[in-house]
Amino acid sequence: MASAKLVPSPLLVLLLLSIRNAASLVEETNSSLKSSTGAPGASSVVFNIHNYGARGDGRHDDTQALAKAWKTACSSSRPAVLLVPKGKSYLVKFVALSGPCKSSIIFMVKGTLVAPRSRSAWREKNRWHWIVIQRIAGLTVTGGGTINGKGNIWWKNSCKINKVLPCKGAPTALTFHLCNNLKVENLKILNSQQIHLSVEDCNNVQLARLSITAPGTSPNTDGIHITHSRDVQVRDCLIKTGDDCISIESGTHNLHVTRVVCGPGHGISIGSLGDDNSRAEVSRIYIDTVRLYGTTNGARIKTWQGGSGYAKDIVFQNMIMDNVQNPIIIDQNYCDSAKPCKNQESAVEVSNVVFKNIRGTTISKDAIKLSCSKNLPCSGIALEDIDLKLQGGKGDTESTCQNAKWRKSGNVVPLPCKSSKTK
Repeated sequence: MASAKLVPSPLLVLLLLSIRNAASLVEETNSSLKSSTGAPGASSVVFNIHNYGARGDGRHDDTQALAKAWKTACSSSRPAVLLVPKGKSYLVKFVALSGPCKSSIIFMVKGTLVAPRSRSAWREKNRWHWIVIQRIAGLTVTGGGTINGKGNIWWKNSCKINKVLPCKGAPTALTFHLCNNLKVENLKILNSQQIHLSVEDCNNVQLARLSITAPGTSPNTDGIHITHSRDVQVRDCLIKTGDDCISIESGTHNLHVTRVVCGPGHGISIGSLGDDNSRAEVSRIYIDTVRLYGTTNGARIKTWQGGSGYAKDIVFQNMIMDNVQNPIIIDQNYCDSAKPCKNQESAVEVSNVVFKNIRGTTISKDAIKLSCSKNLPCSGIALEDIDLKLQGGKGDTESTCQNAKWRKSGNVVPLPCKSSKTK
């Protein structure tokens, strides 16, 4: 009698596959915790978004799964890990992940969070944001994964690309609001609809090892935007966008930026400040060890006429410019408007600014531009050890100054402010 051939039932096959997948997720979770904390995470509770209904196929909406997993992690009395597994793409619409939470949270993004392709996925009331994380203390966002804004459709419909269209806002990919003791590190942020990462009303923030990328032609896609925040550190970041690599706005105090590569983009910008006759306050800004490639600006401060307040105690140092259009620029007459800006007497006061050890090449003859207010001239501007040459050695670089009070130290090329109207 021939022996019967054993054929596993479909239910048994599914059960074995489920066990294997579960074991794989557990292994990934433990690996993630070890890499991020250096410990097995025995005291942490892991909340995997797959356990809350996420599919991770890039087509089905995983917004509610992410929101539910966050809510449960936030209510945990033990340190929590919110895990987005690697190897999958999770379609997420507008979502606000809010605290306060009972314990610290590690938001471990190993896979990809991807935005909808259609602008109709946003309601008018939330069109300024995609992923918002707010009112959290002790949050770490890490994991080596990707946040992809799929911004192309927004760029095509921007008034800066199509002049006949009305100017409307677009979402910021990742916003941190009212967060203290925040760490964001080891992430890739791609093709945001507008600003890639915004830090707003936060204290004690560390941003490190971020790769932020969008085409140089994409409008308003600032890399890192910082406003109304104190004690912020940015280090070891690669930023390639269509706007400012780092934009520093009003209310920013004690910011340290180091080891950043920027370009394409609009450089490292303080401002714009004082728009719509507003008051702006920025102080203790240190930009150190930055390399810029093909950017429209290098080290820039920009303020509108009619504003008030101050931008003071600012250092740009140890910077290398590679074919940068405006390597050093202070512009107190900034105007980014379809209509010409009217002359106004009040201004944001710019003082105690150091440009030190800055070298490289420029594609414009004016390597240093100090365009300051007639009624409130820039003061305490220091130019130290600067060597900026025209690309290809085709002539000498120049500098222009209006209403600037400056001093020179060491070797400075071009000679500072030969055509200065106010020294």
